[in-house]
Amino acid sequence: MAARQVSRESVLVMLRAIASATCRCPAHSHFNGSCTHLSPGERVVPQRTSVTKSKSAEDKEYAIEMAGCSLRYGEGVTNEVGMDFANLGVKKLCVMTDTNLAKLPAVKKAIESLNRSKISFEVYDKVRVEPTDKSFGDAIDFAKRGVFDSYLAIGGGSVIDTCKVANLYASKPDAEFLDYVNAPIGKNLPIMHPLKPFVAVPTTSGTGSETTGIAVFDFEDLKFKTGIVGRPMRPMLGLIDPHHTLTMPERVVVNSGFDVLCHALESFTAIPYNERSPRPANPKDRPTYQGSNPISDIWARQALRILGTYFRRAVYDADDIEARSAMHLASSFAGMGFGNAGVHLCHGLSYAISGNVKTYVCKDYENHHPVVPHGLSVVLTAPAVFKYTYPLCPDRHLEAAQLLGTDTSGVRREDAGLVLSDTVKQFMYDLKVDNGLKAIGLRSDDISKLVRGTIPQERVTKLSPRPVVEEDLARLFEESMSVF
Repeated sequence: MAARQVSRESVLVMLRAIASATCRCPAHSHFNGSCTHLSPGERVVPQRTSVTKSKSAEDKEYAIEMAGCSLRYGEGVTNEVGMDFANLGVKKLCVMTDTNLAKLPAVKKAIESLNRSKISFEVYDKVRVEPTDKSFGDAIDFAKRGVFDSYLAIGGGSVIDTCKVANLYASKPDAEFLDYVNAPIGKNLPIMHPLKPFVAVPTTSGTGSETTGIAVFDFEDLKFKTGIVGRPMRPMLGLIDPHHTLTMPERVVVNSGFDVLCHALESFTAIPYNERSPRPANPKDRPTYQGSNPISDIWARQALRILGTYFRRAVYDADDIEARSAMHLASSFAGMGFGNAGVHLCHGLSYAISGNVKTYVCKDYENHHPVVPHGLSVVLTAPAVFKYTYPLCPDRHLEAAQLLGTDTSGVRREDAGLVLSDTVKQFMYDLKVDNGLKAIGLRSDDISKLVRGTIPQERVTKLSPRPVVEEDLARLFEESMSVF
């Protein structure tokens, strides 16, 4: 623990140095400083151009690498999980969930299946909703003590992410926590050691964590979120069982659904993969988040179509198995898309929002601490973000609005940002989302802290199709104080 504390102090020193610089932070250093920035309301629609430094074509990326896990979809597939672990010949399984889910049918069915297959297991049910570095540490300690040879996560993104990290660090007990945390917070070391077999049973329709090698957490001392990214953390199998969605409360369906929506929108509008530079010298160094690409686009488009048809139905009719099943699939589809293309500003801004929550508690979440659900923190800035990003890819913004159900016939390209923004706003209004950052307890006086918390999120902000400087971030937060 002492080594971890020293690392945090070093991080704080580094962040102060970053904040004192003028537009030289890692989130901006890859942009051409001479790039033109549009003023609010300016109607110019330029042709799409690279937002990276001027480099020769030889420096730019030319390839994409699609990674994914196996998915098994169907009502009742959780009943097969015991056989899956028996087929692997496991000796001691770690089952991770949270205290609320431990009382619900998803965990009960999984444990019954494990018992039928005579699998030896221990249950860790202390996962924190919206995990922190401290809650990750507790799960890691449990995994190290247990010396498990396989892992099963039953829950939403918080549970699956926690299980990923427990598997990562228990498989290399001498690793320091910051070794694999994203730069500039951690060392961002590549994951070179083998991990144990890992199966995920998602119970929400939001994060798509069963398809990705990404784990996000709140770094409490720094008051923003960051993450750990590496393809080896991806579950070997995701069991997509629509039965589990029928126990989701209304607000959980809403907030997790908006996470799906933003995953699909951001991956679809991210900087194209072949505009990213520099190209890695070795294919093993190709990043997980590669920019929009033809393969990820397929998943994003289909997720948006499903959202346009089923999102509202899934919220207001808990027995609508067709709608909730479709949203469960949309979550995985969007996960396959953003897990390879990446996300950008909505998520980059959300990490600071989550880290600065003071008193907000969301209905339908059994928390004993203030927390802004991830999907809510992401969507609150989405209307402002897509008005900002549209000039670099107006056609994609219009297509996204159309896929979500908006009639875009006759709409001018220069109105693309407003149309997509209004489309997202309509979903938010219909689904009774809190009216902006003020509604969750943030004020204009908090904007400087929110900007400082966004600056280190270069892993995602650099994928924005339009570059951002600190003034742009401040304006996006200000516009998001109220949405309607």
